[in-house]
Amino acid sequence: MKNRFLFLVVFSLLLVASSVVMAEDVIKIGVFEPMTGPFAVGGELSMMGYKLAQEHNPTVLGKKVELIVVDNKSDKVEAANAVERLINNHKVVAILGSYSSGLSIPGGEVADKAGIPMLTATATNPLVTMGKDYVFRACFIDPFQGSAVAKYAYNNLGLRKAALLVDVAQDYSVGLANFFKKTFEKLGGEIVTNLKYQTGDQDFSAQMTEIINSGAEVLFFPGYFGDVALIAIQGRELGFKGAYMGGDTLDNPKLLEIAKEHAEGVVATSFYHPEAPATTEISINFVKSFKEKYGENPNAVSVMTYDAYNLLLDAIERAGSTDPNAIRDALAATEGFVGAAGTITIDENGDAIRPAVVLKVKDGAFHYEATINP
Repeated sequence: MKNRFLFLVVFSLLLVASSVVMAEDVIKIGVFEPMTGPFAVGGELSMMGYKLAQEHNPTVLGKKVELIVVDNKSDKVEAANAVERLINNHKVVAILGSYSSGLSIPGGEVADKAGIPMLTATATNPLVTMGKDYVFRACFIDPFQGSAVAKYAYNNLGLRKAALLVDVAQDYSVGLANFFKKTFEKLGGEIVTNLKYQTGDQDFSAQMTEIINSGAEVLFFPGYFGDVALIAIQGRELGFKGAYMGGDTLDNPKLLEIAKEHAEGVVATSFYHPEAPATTEISINFVKSFKEKYGENPNAVSVMTYDAYNLLLDAIERAGSTDPNAIRDALAATEGFVGAAGTITIDENGDAIRPAVVLKVKDGAFHYEATINP
């Protein structure tokens, strides 16, 4: 009996020691993305990039990377709760996410307060990083892309009268519309009407009728793809003949799937397109690997999450540590990181300095038009 007791004690100690060793051999990185709710498609596209990146680079500092994914349910409160759980329950050393600025802002507030570095791949609103020491992004920001698309409308397309249709429920939409307006008017253009809606609205006939009557040559609708698809359909059915323009959230296969022929001619800024001139060998290899894994061309969201994952691992390697403060300092010092979507340098605000691409829907698909440098 005594020997059996000693055996059980020794066996238990070995199990504990084994679990400690296993824990020490794993580096936990949190991911909070919208896997359910209205932004679930964005979450799915994000995970495609993370998973491919993890396959290509499964270790850092000689240890296995464990991605812990928590669904933020496309909700601002849930986004904050998701980050809190990742930090307090799962003890992650850093966090990736989230699709949508509206989700990244509250998530970033929690991460910053806790002193855990957070890196977003696609959240472009300036408030995501503003005033936060531990929050960074791998994408450009809305002042840049808003200005870029306004210049393209005015200088390249020769448009002078613009209408705005803004989702007032989304920080991204409100901010991007303001930056477009500021640049378009500074160039000499006129905002002939500025209208509102909220995420999930179904009927845009009143707004589109007013836009048509305003004489607008272009409608700038910086919303998310589902709502914008309905706007595009209803606008054309009511007789709007002007140009459609938007931001990076329109570069989504679901927009084309929903709007079909009504999306023809849509112009949008984005982070990446496979038709754009490949800037690195990594770009070429990424496209090849993505097609092999998923059987389709890569999308802008997936390439950005792919780059964000690799940028975070690069920072951990440069830090030589899993200490959150050391990782934060390494992210802040990022200069000339070579990713699949181009080269990233992080500025003093935690934002990425990088170019944007302009895309246009032709024959039912987005095609590359131009590159706009900072």
